[in-house]
Amino acid sequence: MARLTVLAGGVVVTVALLAIPATAHEHPSGITDLVTPAVVRVEAVSHVEITLLDHVSQLRHVERSYDFPIGQGTGIVVNPDGAIVTLTSVVKTDDEDVAVRAANKVFAEHHDVKVPQDDKRHSVDDDPILDRHLKDCYPPKRSTATCIIDVTTDITIFPNVSPADTDGFKAELVRAGSGPDAPAVLMPVARAVGSVGMPTAPLAEQVPDQQGAPTSVAGFLGRPGPDVQTTVEIAHLGKGGGAGEKGRPFGDPDKKVDEPAKLGGLADRGLAGAPVIGDKDGHVVGLLIGGGKEAKMIGVREITSTLSKAGIAARRGAIDAAFEAALTRYHTKYYTEAAPGFQRVLELYPGNVVAADLLKVALAKRGGPEDEGTKRTVAPASSGLPLWPFIVAASVLFLAAAVGAFLLWRRHRAGDRADDHGQAPPLVPPQQAYDEGADQTVMVRRSPQFTAVPQQQQQQVLTAQESSVKFCTACGMRLGQAHRFCGYCGQPIETS
Repeated sequence: MARLTVLAGGVVVTVALLAIPATAHEHPSGITDLVTPAVVRVEAVSHVEITLLDHVSQLRHVERSYDFPIGQGTGIVVNPDGAIVTLTSVVKTDDEDVAVRAANKVFAEHHDVKVPQDDKRHSVDDDPILDRHLKDCYPPKRSTATCIIDVTTDITIFPNVSPADTDGFKAELVRAGSGPDAPAVLMPVARAVGSVGMPTAPLAEQVPDQQGAPTSVAGFLGRPGPDVQTTVEIAHLGKGGGAGEKGRPFGDPDKKVDEPAKLGGLADRGLAGAPVIGDKDGHVVGLLIGGGKEAKMIGVREITSTLSKAGIAARRGAIDAAFEAALTRYHTKYYTEAAPGFQRVLELYPGNVVAADLLKVALAKRGGPEDEGTKRTVAPASSGLPLWPFIVAASVLFLAAAVGAFLLWRRHRAGDRADDHGQAPPLVPPQQAYDEGADQTVMVRRSPQFTAVPQQQQQQVLTAQESSVKFCTACGMRLGQAHRFCGYCGQPIETS
């Protein structure tokens, strides 16, 4: 039994070692490929329709239309329906400031006066009439207003697709934050690209606590296209916990790079609102805020809170499941298995730039010396311990079990043969001598010897036998010739 237990253990270990390559497909850390397909460019402008009522010289209606940029930055798609999270400063501004700027612009153009083109209220010092009309043009709207102003926000999303979408698609502001660096939620006005929606970015559960935790910041410095690819920068989280509304600073633990200034410059150029991606599992831990020489990060808790207030849930879709499975195989160098996975992703979302680029690499390396899938097919994948000791041990245990069984069989055979050469036990036990003093009647039957007897003589013998037969007078039991007591009831036999 002990041998069988050891043998079973060896078999289990062997099977476990053979199964190691199948379970080695864990998602690698420190990559941005899981997020970059869901990174988008966000551009917002304030569209102003303004009508100047000119009745200084003659009554005229001067109609103008202006687009004033609000902001440009980066956002991430958080569910297949196309919900996007970016910064409030990228998509929202004060409508009154925009109206003041439009009033300055139309007044300067129509009356040909020098009025600065900004969002501050000005005066026309050398002409009291024009000065009064300019002040009546500024908001808020009054009964004596000389301008009718209508301000709307126009938000355009440019996804990370190939070929590049030069027109983008329109989105509306669902919820804005309380400050410029707070998250804002957008939704597409019409269905986004793809029959099953858009790729999404996975959100982390929390921000890493440790100081110096490595991260990556990914975004666009312009509209995605052949000449504008995703910009990815390495950064490290500074001292702090989650993030909070004030944000968490960045800081190079080796102090070789001024990361706040580096990231602040990128934020000014278009990376404001870019996802900060954790090195542990490639999930989004926050968004890039700030600018100039001071860049920070707001954490994922602020993102999820804003989504909750907007009534939108962050979730993953069919595209993401197919892409993550293919990406796992790709980064573990199973190129033969990764290629059809990326092809499936492109069937679901034809414009996925990352899947298309990685598919080219997977096809080029498929079946080559770097392909772990090919190595596994040609020869067993190498593990930490060689397999031959377990194979030899299993063979020895099998052989030992077989020899033991054979010896046990031979032993039983030898015992049987010894019994055959000894004296065979009698088939019928010897009869004990009849004891007339016994209390029980013992019936002994012997095979009668039949001889040819004439019929008349047979009748005489039978008559004699019948006359000599006795029966018990108490119970009727048949008695033998020498019985003195009935063997059944013990009744004494009367003798004649």
